[in-house]
Amino acid sequence: MVSSPAYDPAAYDPPGAPSGKPVAVRHRGTLVAGCLAVCLAQIGLVLPAAINGVIQRSLETSGAELTWISDAFLVPAAVLALTFGVVGDLYGRKKLLVGGALLAAVGYLVSATSDSAAQLITGQALSGIGAAALFPASLAVIIAGTPTPAARARGLASWTTALSMGAFIAPLLSGAVVEHTSFHWAFAATGVLALVSAAVAWRLTAESSAPEGRSLDWPGQITIAVALLALLYGIIQGPTDGWGSLTVVGSFVVAAVMLAAFITAESHSTSPMLRLELFRNPAFAASAAMAVIGMFGFLGGAYDLSIRLGVIQHQSPLRAAVPFLIIQAVTPLIWPLLVRLLQRVGPGPMLVTGFVSLTVAQLWLRAVPVHETGIPALLGPLLFNGVGFALVVAAITAAAVNVVAPHLTGMAAATTSLVRDLGQTLGPAVVGAVALAVATDQLTGSLRTASLTPAEHGTATAVLDAGGPLALHTADLGPLSAKLAPLTERALADGYGDVLLLTAGACATAAVIAAVFLGVRPRGAAPAQPEESRS
Repeated sequence: MVSSPAYDPAAYDPPGAPSGKPVAVRHRGTLVAGCLAVCLAQIGLVLPAAINGVIQRSLETSGAELTWISDAFLVPAAVLALTFGVVGDLYGRKKLLVGGALLAAVGYLVSATSDSAAQLITGQALSGIGAAALFPASLAVIIAGTPTPAARARGLASWTTALSMGAFIAPLLSGAVVEHTSFHWAFAATGVLALVSAAVAWRLTAESSAPEGRSLDWPGQITIAVALLALLYGIIQGPTDGWGSLTVVGSFVVAAVMLAAFITAESHSTSPMLRLELFRNPAFAASAAMAVIGMFGFLGGAYDLSIRLGVIQHQSPLRAAVPFLIIQAVTPLIWPLLVRLLQRVGPGPMLVTGFVSLTVAQLWLRAVPVHETGIPALLGPLLFNGVGFALVVAAITAAAVNVVAPHLTGMAAATTSLVRDLGQTLGPAVVGAVALAVATDQLTGSLRTASLTPAEHGTATAVLDAGGPLALHTADLGPLSAKLAPLTERALADGYGDVLLLTAGACATAAVIAAVFLGVRPRGAAPAQPEESRS
């Protein structure tokens, strides 16, 4: 269903805008600024993928630290999405676009000067906070500026394409830069782009807001932030600290308690950051569930692929970037098709097809031998991944924001960003946790039966205990490394291969949810509006 757009020409005009300036020009400027902002945010999200191996070797990170380098960006993007959705509704989305881009630039400066994993994680976290503002604000300004269903379909398709372009640019940028210099310059170049995005947003974006009934809901913001952070901490640190350790078990308990507190706080708040009644709408609730489960499957598979290429196979950054370029090149190529599908078919069939495509991609990738480094062997799963991603991101956004009343589109956009980013954050966290746990168990047994001297066994065990399977695989231990290479490669290949069954299962589950709650039949170009949005 498509609701009336949250658009009021009078309210949408930016302060001080020339009265004679055509409305269409302002819409185009806002669209450009919004697309550039989400492109920047997505570049930051994908940036480490092609250079995980280089970062791991340069900073000698453990498996948990390598996961945190990716998730330090993703965690605040998920935790703060609802908060920034409220801030944008109250004080203006243009300000959020500018401020988010500037904060991201500061984070990239910290990352570009990092000489330790801790500093790089800090820089990633700052950039992630900036992205947490950019994701919902960029979507909200575009929704607010689309006065017709056809314009909204074009806007959503453009936003999706820009997001995909960010994922396309990131591995190309990082791979090309790191091929000739250190990984630090990849973060520096992205920082420059963040400054450009801030300037474009300030110059071109038409201000929009929806302050009615919105306020800074501190109990809700604090409880959801602590709940998600505790959950992700437990998942990431589980393989390192032990699943039965006090810190890990305690983090899961805190997550459960804070989630219950969030639900209670939102149920009793006079101005909640998230109206729980939105989830009474089956299409909205299904979209949220699909976003978490499906994006976990997609990004978990992408993270698995990055470890395969950069860490296990030791491919160069530029070569490791090529598969990700192929995946993300699909969306720009089929942009006109996305627009027509959103208008004429509706999100249900698109989501079912997209999630089935992602399922096939994960299973196909698992079937490709780990020693296979050529692109032809990977081309099938890469293309299925690309088609699935394009269909899912475009349709899941439409399914969420088009089924709520106009004055709730900002909240719906922020909620969509929250659940999508939560799923993406869980991807590397769960994949890394499960794969490293499997690999560690296998390596522990292999080292006992390997033809190693007591001294060699002690050295290998010490490295495994301190840094995990990734550290043992990449450590320079002289002649011992040659003895260990077949063992570590097999253990990592089995661990990261088996976890693709989990990501494929997640994508298949999302496809079933889409089929049941949104249907598989085309809905036509002009579906009915929800009751609460009709006059």
